Amino acid sequence: MSAMLEVRGLGKSFGGLKAVDAVDIDVAPDRITALIGPNGAGKTTLFALISGFLKPDAGSVRFQGREIAGRRPHAICRLGLVRTFQVVKPFAQLSVRENIAVGAHTRLRQRGAALARAETVAGRLGMSAMLEQPAGTLTVAGRKRLELARALATDPKLLLLDEVMAGLNATEIGEIVEVLRELCRAGITILLIEHVMQAVMRLADHTYVLNNGAVIAAGPPRQIAEDPQVIEAYLGRGAAERMAQVGTDGLAHA
Repeated sequence: MSAMLEVRGLGKSFGGLKAVDAVDIDVAPDRITALIGPNGAGKTTLFALISGFLKPDAGSVRFQGREIAGRRPHAICRLGLVRTFQVVKPFAQLSVRENIAVGAHTRLRQRGAALARAETVAGRLGMSAMLEQPAGTLTVAGRKRLELARALATDPKLLLLDEVMAGLNATEIGEIVEVLRELCRAGITILLIEHVMQAVMRLADHTYVLNNGAVIAAGPPRQIAEDPQVIEAYLGRGAAERMAQVGTDGLAHA
């Protein structure tokens, strides 16, 4: 299966700090791929490079066979690759419907068509009852879902989701997991950054682990969770040996 997204040798430095260091990843179509790693590993910077919010110092980003490295975010979005943001900032005074319509306007010029698209997307994500609610009054879970809805309204082929489950309780996480599974079944490929390892275990077909800007492991989630190098990256020197001695199951509970 050829990759929908191919990243090769991608690099970005800020001063003397290599935030992303010669990263190679592939994202297969119709699959959910996870990108994990400790805080400060370079995950969000990698998303910014792929989606056009930062220009790489080196390397290549190919989306459906087309080079997109260095293109503007709106041009990449029109090709069908769109990202969400870790810190959700809706247009607080606008309604949920109008916020989602902002995403729809990347494809649709007419206000009426964009608002209709917003209603369809809201229904798909279980947000119909919120459509007239001011976005500023939403809960954390509501804002996360709105961020996803706004991205979905652009009619993406590949969604880059940056910690869409952060701050949610177990019930809310379960709901988002089902939403993401349904989106993937409907033909939307997903690359997600996530710290909720139970969700990664349930969702991801393939996982990459980033640490200090570099990929240190790749494979199925359960294999990754037992990788000593990954355990060390998350929990510190000697952690893998200690966990092996007590017989725990790696990062599943991290």
